[in-house]
Amino acid sequence: MIDRLERKFGRYALPNSTVYLIAGQSLFYVLIMMGKLDRSQIWLTADSLIQREWWRLATFPLDPPVQNPLFAFFAWYLFYLMGSALEELWGAFRYNLFLLLGFGLMVAAAFVTPAYPVSNAFIGGSVFLAFAFLFPDFQLLLFFVLPVRVKWLALLTWLGYGYLFLVGGWPARMMVLASVGNFLIFFARDIRLSIRSGKRKVMKRATGAVVRNDKPFHCCTVCGITDKTHPQMDFRYCPECEGQYCYCTEHIFNHKHLK
Repeated sequence: MIDRLERKFGRYALPNSTVYLIAGQSLFYVLIMMGKLDRSQIWLTADSLIQREWWRLATFPLDPPVQNPLFAFFAWYLFYLMGSALEELWGAFRYNLFLLLGFGLMVAAAFVTPAYPVSNAFIGGSVFLAFAFLFPDFQLLLFFVLPVRVKWLALLTWLGYGYLFLVGGWPARMMVLASVGNFLIFFARDIRLSIRSGKRKVMKRATGAVVRNDKPFHCCTVCGITDKTHPQMDFRYCPECEGQYCYCTEHIFNHKHLK
């Protein structure tokens, strides 16, 4: 489906959208710090849309992190790093669609809690989760000193979302659901195939199946590398191909889909 949408509307994709979002947030950050702009003027609520303040649809994605300059810079750095990586891997259209789905789900969630302002911070969270899913072994320097793989930080994020969903009010629950909605839409089939693959491994071990140590479990359909020849490679299954075809990171989004 996404391939069909890309063929039809791909020419309208906006490249480097992460840069534009950071530039807009930086401008609003300066205006807020100078006292020229109040954050409530750019927040989005369903009540504001009912009052025909349509311009908030364009301003709420530009709501900047204003805790302190260092935190804002670090947040923008991570957003640029991960957003640019996703755009390079997916292409501008798929990345635009991922962001638009996130923003659209946030707007929809706002109508469930009309007086509660939605936050674009959850959009940054969905970008982080997508990056961690595709590049789980990428290392970040926590506090600029301690190297940590993003998959562990993503696990903490999922746990935080789960806790917020369980103990938070309905506004917080709707924000959590909206923030992971675009992630699930993009990765649901990939997750399902990974779970099935894991179940097969468990069943083989439970039945005492003997698997030769030199026999690879994953093999790229395009280049033929395996988890034995390239143990650090991250292999995934394409959701667009008919059947369970495995690909390496280089070819998961750069291959002809098998129907």
